Amino acid sequence: SLVWAATPGMLFRKNRDSSLHPLNLSWVFGYNSSLAVHSLMDGEDRVLLYVSSHTVVIHDILRNKQFHLQGHTNVISCLCVSEDKRWVATADRGPDALIIVWDSYSGVPVRIIFEGHPEDGVCAIAISQDAKYLVTISAATVQKVCVWRWTLPTEKPICSTELKPEFGHQDYVIFNPQNPHEFVSNSKTQVIFYLWVSRQSQLWDENTAWLLSPQTFKCLVGQFSQSVFHANNTQALTGTSAGKLVVWDMDNPRTLPEELPAKPHGITATKVVSMQKESLTVLKVLESCIVTGDVKGQVKFYDGQLRLLTIYSHDKVGPIQSISFSTILRDPPSAPLGSSQPFLTSCSDSSNSVSLTLNRNFILSTSDATMFHVATDSTNFERITKEAKKAVNAIACHPQEPFVAVGSHCGLLKVWDYKETQYLVSRIFTEAGIQCLSYDPEGHFLAAGFTDGSVYILDAISLQSICEEFQFSQGPVTHISFSHDSKYLATADENYSVTVYKRVLQNGSRCWEHLAGLDSHYKPIRSILFGVHSDSNEPRLLSLGEDRQLVEYDLNSSIKDHLVVTHRDRLEQAAVPLCLTWYPQLSTESFFLTANNCYKMKLFNTMTKMCRKTLLGPTYGSPLEKIQILPRTSSADPQQHYLVYITKDKVGLQMLPVDGNPHKSSAFICHPDGASDFATSHDGRYIFTAGGKDRTFMKWKVNLALDAAAFLGGEDLIPFYNLLDGGREGLFFRELEDYFYYVQLCRQGIKTLENRQVSTHIPVEEIPSVMRAIGFYPSEEETEEMINEVKFSKYADTGEEVTEINLGDFIKLYINHRPALGLSMKTIQRAFQVLGYDNEKGDKVIDRGDFLSLLQCRGERMTEDELAECLTTLLGRRPRKAGSEPDTCDTTGAAALTEEEIPEEITAEIFVADILGLPIAE
Repeated sequence: SLVWAATPGMLFRKNRDSSLHPLNLSWVFGYNSSLAVHSLMDGEDRVLLYVSSHTVVIHDILRNKQFHLQGHTNVISCLCVSEDKRWVATADRGPDALIIVWDSYSGVPVRIIFEGHPEDGVCAIAISQDAKYLVTISAATVQKVCVWRWTLPTEKPICSTELKPEFGHQDYVIFNPQNPHEFVSNSKTQVIFYLWVSRQSQLWDENTAWLLSPQTFKCLVGQFSQSVFHANNTQALTGTSAGKLVVWDMDNPRTLPEELPAKPHGITATKVVSMQKESLTVLKVLESCIVTGDVKGQVKFYDGQLRLLTIYSHDKVGPIQSISFSTILRDPPSAPLGSSQPFLTSCSDSSNSVSLTLNRNFILSTSDATMFHVATDSTNFERITKEAKKAVNAIACHPQEPFVAVGSHCGLLKVWDYKETQYLVSRIFTEAGIQCLSYDPEGHFLAAGFTDGSVYILDAISLQSICEEFQFSQGPVTHISFSHDSKYLATADENYSVTVYKRVLQNGSRCWEHLAGLDSHYKPIRSILFGVHSDSNEPRLLSLGEDRQLVEYDLNSSIKDHLVVTHRDRLEQAAVPLCLTWYPQLSTESFFLTANNCYKMKLFNTMTKMCRKTLLGPTYGSPLEKIQILPRTSSADPQQHYLVYITKDKVGLQMLPVDGNPHKSSAFICHPDGASDFATSHDGRYIFTAGGKDRTFMKWKVNLALDAAAFLGGEDLIPFYNLLDGGREGLFFRELEDYFYYVQLCRQGIKTLENRQVSTHIPVEEIPSVMRAIGFYPSEEETEEMINEVKFSKYADTGEEVTEINLGDFIKLYINHRPALGLSMKTIQRAFQVLGYDNEKGDKVIDRGDFLSLLQCRGERMTEDELAECLTTLLGRRPRKAGSEPDTCDTTGAAALTEEEIPEEITAEIFVADILGLPIAE
């Protein structure tokens, strides 16, 4: 097998370009600085292992290569590495949490535990010295501790126990290197020692934890950070935020009892040793030495009697998060680093052993997202990388060069050469965090929007400001974009304002100045989009908000401090539009494309703003958050276009033209905690996704292989048949056919004796009736959009309206317009939350009179005749003529018909079950 034959470094000899997935993770930038970084190999092969979001990265620093261990669907919350650096165990938090053991030589997941802590996930994990056992601590309120023999194919732990909430949230655990049946964990305030026994297949899971807290001592010890077992196997140590070490004495020798003791015993807190003033963040035992790391970036080595041996420090090192030692020994250094202490002091341990320990290189990681390589024969700390320590929300690709710029909330702006994966230049802004970025189309400028509302225009190469920063936004700048001719720059901010800047000629040179701003929307702005007027080469600017308004601006007519609006169009009736882009010219008609929160994509005519087509979009757990047309590569089919999109946590590709076929799209988890933005390379070969609060961004290689998936999904109507309940041979399809023929019977007269003209088409006017007959109840506006979609489907090509629709096109229309996730009871309950009030029982209800009034006076108003007819039909009574003046809001007639059938207070359940007559799912 791959695992049996694997050797160190074999990962990087694999062919990474053989994948047939449409998107392949190519590189991960940034890492989770709250988790440890491990040194797998050192010397000529300097290989690190760390976590980025939901991915484990094995990084060959010197050869500039990465290998990714992918399997988690949630952000990885903890990891551990075996003593021989071969086995890596990772766990995550979230729904369907996993525990995975990997072979770091081959990259193969050798064990996946699905049912370890599936509901809450894992907050701490450790592997025994012999690499046979794992211990995990759940992230639940009532924590569960489990011991696993991971080599056994079982989903059950060999031993487990629950911890009392008063023990505190245990977030660190480690095995005794000399006894895999012992381990210790700690929270900020409690330390717990464990002993587990398995004898003759009988398992003991009683709580055998020895509880010790700061109240045990008569001095201030601070909060606990990490605990370890001493190399002498008779003591344990715990580091604290007050710079102290707590020493625990344990029974020696300790043998496994026949049965677990009824009461805890054998652990005594003997002393608290003050090591330093600074907080201790890392505590390790290496051979016979004790190693500490602190908030000042110092690494100190002590002998077994806690006597200082040497100090490694550097003023550029921040609070230490982890220390990982190489397994390769180097020649002894001539002098210690950063200390005047002698290299070795007298100690009870063998000086030979201590000398070997101090000859190991090590990797430091800090809480401010910096890694260092420290060589014991050198006086320098080699910085490996410095990454963002706060959310990464801004990303942009250069329009001509292979450069990607990334900005974070910590003010760090970095530019990378993504082809060579080389860092190029950076700049730190101390005043505010970077929220959005954009290159101009010529590649000369890089504009940055900040969390304090400021806007910087930078030189694209040096990142130096080319003018004073602008401060015209009252809130964080959320969107920023240049016009196609680089004459205009537009921004949107959290205060729903659009601001435009213009490049002007001043004193013989071009510079930027503020033109005007406008509070264009009353809800968050989702997109700003520059285009080009079809009858000229002048820029065209649009903004789209959650208020459903598409606003178009007249830049030519706008003057200083006055931004002119030419059109305001409402694009949606109930759904909320989330993103906007120009659609490729695939026909004689020009469109822009939107996606809304109901998983629908819509094509609008660029001039009339009429909705020309509604289509089912990708349904991968959350709606599309941002969309962009993928630039075409030189080798791509000139007739083939692709749409790139991100959802809440995924990145995907969609083949164009959009038609509702689900096999034409695919998506991959990119950032489980939320993807904040994405950008595409100028040649369309790479997609970059920013992970927001996971502080990473990822490079995805594009492989245009979706056409194969679309072909395998079936041609013509086959994919749409499969979306019907029961498919092509199901009862639903046969019922739909019957309705089609019934419409023809009605059109020709039910009682006619003349020969019937059987057709495969029905008039477009009958579309709403058939839709409602099969269980889809569109609003009047949706009905009009469906009819217009069919009626004008060929108008741009032929100049004629379509008057009939066949069964196949009707099925496509139904699939694309019906609710993507079906009719939800939660949707109706939310409406009652908004429109209703709490009755005496605490239920949300609507008064019967208010109910009738709302139907006649709000939204798509019903006349009194329509309301009376609907209610009497729904309630099983024969319709009777209502009173006069049906267009008023007088509800007397309808109310008189329904006083007996409709209660005075209507709940959502009564409305659905008793009035509409629909079943409620349990």
